[in-house]
Amino acid sequence: MPAALITGGTTGIGRATAELLHACGYRVAVTGQNPDSVARARLELPDDILAVRSDLRVPADTDALLATVSERFGSLDLLFLNAGIFRPAPIADVTEEAFDEQVDINFKGQYFTLQKALPLMNDSGSIVFTVGVGSRRGSPGATLGAATRGALLTMLPSLALELAPRGIRVNAVSPGPIETPLFDKLGVPGSGRDAMRAKIPFERFGSSREVAEVVAFLASDAAGYVTGQDIAVAGGYGLGV
Repeated sequence: MPAALITGGTTGIGRATAELLHACGYRVAVTGQNPDSVARARLELPDDILAVRSDLRVPADTDALLATVSERFGSLDLLFLNAGIFRPAPIADVTEEAFDEQVDINFKGQYFTLQKALPLMNDSGSIVFTVGVGSRRGSPGATLGAATRGALLTMLPSLALELAPRGIRVNAVSPGPIETPLFDKLGVPGSGRDAMRAKIPFERFGSSREVAEVVAFLASDAAGYVTGQDIAVAGGYGLGV
């Protein structure tokens, strides 16, 4: 049975991906930083999905996580680096503390999780990053989120080349407006959602499951000749605008 590790897998896109991969026969481990979301995942996800509290900013947490995954699965076929935060603010209001937090979670934490997970990756395995269409499209207040997520995208070609000798494929998914708990956390009003919906040709928000389907494709043999690519899952968000 193939095995997958999903960072940021207790809610939203990560959780939907865990559920889909499990249904497809994967052994799955998910991580979360919030103890409540991890506890909820343990209760609500299938019993054999491993849910681990792990803070990407803490190297000891990552070491413990990968030791647990190694003991449980032995090796990995998919590493889905999905964890991240987004806290929009005008550049004039961004503090050094806020800067460090988003860099540490969105980029540094993902980078070193990948580095430490590589020895567990099977040859011909798959690595997928979550980036987001905001890294390519401008949005006021999104400088920090776009920069830290976009940093993953800029290293994609180099990483794909570096890991090609092992047959490991490296790709990214870039969700657009997806109906996840993020909207509630950010306090986006109905008028704000309506304005976003008006820029979507399909006239609706996407679902976490729709992003999960793309991740599952990138992890599968059907994507065996796909590497170094960023796939937007955004319903055409912003096209022609």
